Amino acid sequence: MPITYEAVKRLTADLYDWSLRKVPDDTKAALREAALAESHEGARRTLEIMLASAHRAEDTEKFVCSDAGVPVYVIRLGTGITMQGDLKKAVIDGFDELTQRISPPLLKHVANPLTNERGYRGKDMPLVTWDVLAGEKDYIDITCQPKALGSGRWAALEIFSYPTLEQIEAYVMDCVMKAGSQHCPPVIIGVGIGGAFDHAAKLASGATLRPMGTKNPEPILAAMEERLLKAVNATGFGPMGTGGDTTALAVHVDFAAGHGFTPVAVSFNCWINRRTRARLYDDGRVERVE
Repeated sequence: MPITYEAVKRLTADLYDWSLRKVPDDTKAALREAALAESHEGARRTLEIMLASAHRAEDTEKFVCSDAGVPVYVIRLGTGITMQGDLKKAVIDGFDELTQRISPPLLKHVANPLTNERGYRGKDMPLVTWDVLAGEKDYIDITCQPKALGSGRWAALEIFSYPTLEQIEAYVMDCVMKAGSQHCPPVIIGVGIGGAFDHAAKLASGATLRPMGTKNPEPILAAMEERLLKAVNATGFGPMGTGGDTTALAVHVDFAAGHGFTPVAVSFNCWINRRTRARLYDDGRVERVE
């Protein structure tokens, strides 16, 4: 039984819809831990308000934030699947249909960068990264991570020549200081090191998807993450800029081999940390992963 156009259209639309109404469980857990550890009374109250908002949105099926952002997908294809229909068009059509039926209605978040005209449609929208799963999997794995102002505006990339770890960490902190509290902290920070220009950005974005509380398998990067998280939280920006100990919930770093030039990319997710993920199997089953 093939994976069909209709199934992909329905699931990609649903993933975007679901992501707007629920803060991921690991993020809520991290917010709770941060509230317990926070020494600043105003920051602690802000974290409690965030948690209450997350639970209320989930209970009432309302949006957590009105700035829904644009749909961004990572779609990984298993080599054991069969396909029927134009799957790329299915993602586009799914978003088109969703904008007509979703309640509450979406603001017009899709912007033409040449004219600044806003609407629901646009070139290359939704934004999709296609990849292939290792092994002969009989499903496609779809992650939706909407990008809005807080999670997109302050991303950055610079290319170095044979940088030291200290130089890399200094650059990350420079990005953190430039962002300040404008990305709706406490944030999740993804860092991509190495590869080529586009690959480093992909690594940084992918690093933000790593579940919080997991340890980096590379010891050098695990130590870097600990140092950076401590340094970011020492800035004192705090939740939504109220001051306090909690500017970031996590810093996740990934790397790739490359040439002598080393791109370093930094990506941020706002406190909502929107993401949903599901697998669509060859037999038509849908498995919710996140």
